Amino acid sequence: MNMKINHQRQSNKQSGGHKSIGRGVKDNIAAYLFLAPWLIGLFVFTLWPFLNSLLLSFQDTNLFTSEFVGLNNYIKMVTDDPKFIKSLWVTLKFVFVSVPLKLTFALLVAMLLKNEIRGMSLYRTVIYIPSLIGASVAVAVMWTQLFGRNGIINDVLSVFGVEKISWISNPKTALSVLVILYVWQFGSSMVIFLSGLKNIPNSLYEACMVDGGGKIASFFNITLPMLSPIILFNFILQTIGSFQVFTQAFLITKGGPMNETNFMVLYIYDKAFQGQQMGYASAMSWALLMVIVATTGVIFLTSKHWVFYES
Repeated sequence: MNMKINHQRQSNKQSGGHKSIGRGVKDNIAAYLFLAPWLIGLFVFTLWPFLNSLLLSFQDTNLFTSEFVGLNNYIKMVTDDPKFIKSLWVTLKFVFVSVPLKLTFALLVAMLLKNEIRGMSLYRTVIYIPSLIGASVAVAVMWTQLFGRNGIINDVLSVFGVEKISWISNPKTALSVLVILYVWQFGSSMVIFLSGLKNIPNSLYEACMVDGGGKIASFFNITLPMLSPIILFNFILQTIGSFQVFTQAFLITKGGPMNETNFMVLYIYDKAFQGQQMGYASAMSWALLMVIVATTGVIFLTSKHWVFYES
């Protein structure tokens, strides 16, 4: 009798196990079906172009012919292409100037908007609009009109006796115009800073006031240390994004004047689609990737000296 009961229990366990395995397989199939569009996009539109560009960087390739040239494309960039060196310098200058300015401006605005007053939601929405419209054609046309010789900027400055100039066609000021446009679109960084500011306990500020500290002391001793992980996060995001600036220069300055706004991405585009040098453009793309990796690596290595974690 006991043997029959044990045998029945084992058979029930086995049948239950088979059912659970079958249910698990069905769940996995359903999960992969839902993930399929993302996986297809990852392999077809990300990984394959990524690896294919690496292969192209070792070839002299255009639309019709292809020849393996080894490291010649990379050697040419450094030794026989002064325009590439110029574009690298312009890009680095843009990054090192625009990113700190953008983060500083975003933090200042976030501190002004952190207080809950009447109509604050409307103010935050209006301030975020420039980041929503992005570097569109309409914004480029507006910026061209603003900084043209007969634009509003010159009209305002002429009141103070400043001579009218064409800011966009002047080699000394063209890059500044693009920096101002990039800083103007500070909304995403501002929102991230705003969320970080709201998570700082008010008790810390109260303790600082009790100890006789003012607003400046609380900013440097409480706000910045507590917000430093958010600053690092924003710093990394904006640094990577600024290295890839293309639309602003393409629409407003076309890389000029005298290549003073010829960013690396714009130069890569010119070589790939205007000069039909796909292999050389791919090599420059990988060079840009290495520059971005090196820059972000330096930021991460130095972050241990200025980023504060409560843990």
